[in-house]
Amino acid sequence: MIAQLKALAALLLLAALPNAARAQEARETPPAPGAPRPVRFPKPVERTLPNGLRVIVIERPGTGLVSAQALIKTGGEADRNLPGLADMTATLLTRGTTTRSAPQIAEAIEALGGSLNSGARWDASTASVTTLASSVTPAMTIFADVVRRPAFQPAEIERLRTQTLDDLSIALRDPGTLAVYAAARVVFGDSPYGHPLGGTPESVKAIKRADITAFHRTHYRPQNALLVIGGDIKAEGAFNLARRLFEDWRGGDSPPVPVRGGGQASAKAKGRVVVIDKPDAEQAAIYVARPTIARTDPAYYSGLVANSVLGSGFSSRLNQEVRIKRGLSYGAGSSLGARRWAGLFVAESQSKNESAGEVAALLLSELGRLATEPIPGTEMTPRKATLTGSFARGLETTGGLVGQAASLALYGLNLNEINRFIPGVETVTAGDVQNFSRMHLGAEGANVDVVGNARLFLDDLSRRFPGLEVIPVAQLDLNRADLRRTGAKTLKKTAR
Repeated sequence: MIAQLKALAALLLLAALPNAARAQEARETPPAPGAPRPVRFPKPVERTLPNGLRVIVIERPGTGLVSAQALIKTGGEADRNLPGLADMTATLLTRGTTTRSAPQIAEAIEALGGSLNSGARWDASTASVTTLASSVTPAMTIFADVVRRPAFQPAEIERLRTQTLDDLSIALRDPGTLAVYAAARVVFGDSPYGHPLGGTPESVKAIKRADITAFHRTHYRPQNALLVIGGDIKAEGAFNLARRLFEDWRGGDSPPVPVRGGGQASAKAKGRVVVIDKPDAEQAAIYVARPTIARTDPAYYSGLVANSVLGSGFSSRLNQEVRIKRGLSYGAGSSLGARRWAGLFVAESQSKNESAGEVAALLLSELGRLATEPIPGTEMTPRKATLTGSFARGLETTGGLVGQAASLALYGLNLNEINRFIPGVETVTAGDVQNFSRMHLGAEGANVDVVGNARLFLDDLSRRFPGLEVIPVAQLDLNRADLRRTGAKTLKKTAR
């Protein structure tokens, strides 16, 4: 009897195995995305004030909120002699004007149920405000004061300097931060995109109030600015408000000449392999970097899809290969940052020190595979859906909608590009992705930066990349293209 029961149990187990396997497969394979839905975003309208300020308005009735962004068409690319100057200038906008102190600004905006922010990025400096539609006039009045009449009080400058230096002292202990800063220097050298946007400890200490006021006087002028207003406001009312608050803004007869940020970057330049030896690093940061396209490049959508396939999201190729299949990292990914003159492409991961060489080789291998092997439709469809879904979600808020319109205007693109994004992504073919990858993302000529405890990976890495450079972290200088402090010796490591 017992033998019969055991036999029956075995039969039942065998019968259940196919169902269990199918259930496991269903759990591991997500359902296919549905067909993309047509989305229509509000059409921006625009006028230019007599002083040269371009004003763009996007009506979105019923939200109860209004957002505005003042965008200065100059950012971190213009401060390479004093890295961090653009960001410090922009951040100080909200920290006091000639008529309001920093606490008064914060209290007034909070009382209106709003938020106010400022800062700089590559190619632009921005100030933005979001408020209740019923409070738009007083909130915009404070906003205009912040943009036009910052006081740059010495006490606020020193407070921000201290905060920035504290942040940098923490960030520069992190292998990932060091790796991305080094990657920009390796790709762009001494050209304007090469330095850290927020500055270095040396440059932040060197910035004077006179530098800040001169940067504001030179670049913050109506001919070099955009004002975008969106949300629950009529276009005519928004234009009238813009005229009242900004029409008497003056700042010279013409905008400053844009600084060419791309500089030395070349997609065909020979790759550089740099190791920053940080003996106390508990894991290694591995970055593969190269220059890529400008935002206005016709291949922009192909680049977005290529990056999505390669390293954007949990199901991307890099994450599949490095984390899921091999367990070498908590994650791996990539980003494609298209800018005015050139962009920075980065593929990155962090792993235990001993695996640094293997991970670097995997990142480069996936770049090569994307450029040489056909991409199945079953992979293209969900990666496109990720892009279009993220884009649509980003425009659900008034701030997101205003920010997207401001970005298009910054790069001289048609404002209706908002409605062309989803069709632009959907029309990209597997061949387009392969061609883009071959021209802009190939492994040949890519730069590799590894930050970690070199003692644990250098022999393996040097076998894979003969002639790599080694820079002890104590000799690292992020202010220089060669990344070495003056007088530091050049160390080369060759394969054994």
